[in-house]
Amino acid sequence: MSGEDWTDRFQGTRALPRQVRDRLLQVAQVRTYPKGHQVFGPSNVPDSLLFLVEGTIRVSQSSENGREIVLYRVDAGESCVLTTACMLAEEAYNAEGIAETDIKIVMLPKLAFDALVADELAFRNFVFAAYSRRLIDLLRVVDDVAFGRIDVRLADRLLALAGGDKEIAATHQQIASELGTAREVISRVLNDFQKRGLVAQSRGRIAVLDKPKLRALAESD
Repeated sequence: MSGEDWTDRFQGTRALPRQVRDRLLQVAQVRTYPKGHQVFGPSNVPDSLLFLVEGTIRVSQSSENGREIVLYRVDAGESCVLTTACMLAEEAYNAEGIAETDIKIVMLPKLAFDALVADELAFRNFVFAAYSRRLIDLLRVVDDVAFGRIDVRLADRLLALAGGDKEIAATHQQIASELGTAREVISRVLNDFQKRGLVAQSRGRIAVLDKPKLRALAESD
């Protein structure tokens, strides 16, 4: 990213005083990784704060029996709440971050992070405001898994995965991992959605046929 000011890519860093942004540009390291790369895992103790400049990282956790749940995604312009938490606590990750696309990230080493937090009130406020927002998002995931109706959650997730497209490339197991439930549960609800004309299914793909009705279901809880 030679010559490019990556601090322009983040709402929080863009609002920082120029001298703080210049310090970030001096000490941070820019790295790129291909789709499928493990950005972090349970064996790693993070030594840098992570800012995602381009791409998407999926953060998930697996149980002892192999069931996976997607905790959240880090999108371009965001930092990773788990990295921040583990770095502050100096503990290893208890989850895995996988690049869902080719990614470009900025790594701010812990020593530089500590110095900036100590010296710059604006940077300290930015980091912990972002941390609080993502922690609230993570608590919503826990609430959804514990208390949410699976048909409502599935409708919401299908809309999110589809975005502006009409088709999703995903297996029933992958969607079950997204929602922290069993594949059989997802298959049953998807079959019901198909009977109602909301989706059509083929091997490894789901076509969204009626977004307005899915959206109404997603907002019904």
